[in-house]
Amino acid sequence: MEGATITFNELRRIKDALPTGSIHRIAELLNTSVDTIRNYFGGNDFEHGKSSGLHYEQGPGGGIVLFDDVTILNLAKKILEENHIKW
Repeated sequence: MEGATITFNELRRIKDALPTGSIHRIAELLNTSVDTIRNYFGGNDFEHGKSSGLHYEQGPGGGIVLFDDVTILNLAKKILEENHIKW
């Protein structure tokens, strides 16, 4: 999938708005580890999870996050929409 750019604060708002269990749900859907999904949302457990193709640039609003692949981001947004949650 094509990449995207958002602020780090927006990424955190999306992650924080996800209902309980969403990180596990995304991990199961993508057949990957929960730690890899957490790393996508700003975690840094690379002993148990993989890097998720994120690139950070410092700046206002927590800086900019550049995604190589937006699959996880799109699944998170879909879960929020299904639950009628605004981020």
